[in-house]
Amino acid sequence: MEHYTMTIAGLERKLPLCALNDELYIAGFEFFGDPELAVAAAAALLEKAPAYDYLITAESKGIPLVHEMARQHGDKKYFLARKVPKLYMAGVFEVEVDSITTAGKQKLCLDAADVDLIRGSRILIVDDVISTGNSLKALEALVEKAGGIICGRMAILAEGDAIAREDLIYLEPLPLFNSQGAPI
Repeated sequence: MEHYTMTIAGLERKLPLCALNDELYIAGFEFFGDPELAVAAAAALLEKAPAYDYLITAESKGIPLVHEMARQHGDKKYFLARKVPKLYMAGVFEVEVDSITTAGKQKLCLDAADVDLIRGSRILIVDDVISTGNSLKALEALVEKAGGIICGRMAILAEGDAIAREDLIYLEPLPLFNSQGAPI
C-alpha cells in the first residue's frame, strides 16, 4: 500500500492512500490512538483560534481533538453532536442532514440542556478533516438552530475543495491523489 508522508503540527505521519474509485484516492487520516498528534494539533489550532465560549464537534473523529483543545484552553465544557440520541439525554434537540458518506438521512443530536448553554454563545466548530463540507454544514445547522453564534470553523486538515475555503482555519492542506498515487 502506498502512503503519503506529511508533517502535521511538527510531527511526521504516513497516511495510507485509499481508493474512492478507480481514478480518485484520498490519504486516510486516522487520528484515534495518536495522543502525541492530538496534543500537538490542539496546541497549534488554539494558537489560531478566534475567541469563543464553547467548542463543538460531531461524533466521532473530532472527539480527541476537541477534548484536548478544551483541556489545554482550560474549558470546563465542550459539546458533542451525537449521531443518535443517548438514553441519558434529558431532552433531544436534533437536525436532519444528508451525507455523501452514509446512505440516506442522518441526524445530529444534542442534549436539550446543552442547547440552553449554546443559545447566544460563541461556538467554535472543530473537526479532524474537512473535505466536502457536508459534516461542517450539519454542525452549522445544529448550532444555528440552537441559537448559537458560529465564531469559527477549524480542522487539522483541509482536503480537496475545502483547501480554498476562506472561512476555514486549518493546519495543513491534504491533496487528493490520482490512481498512480500522485497529488492532483
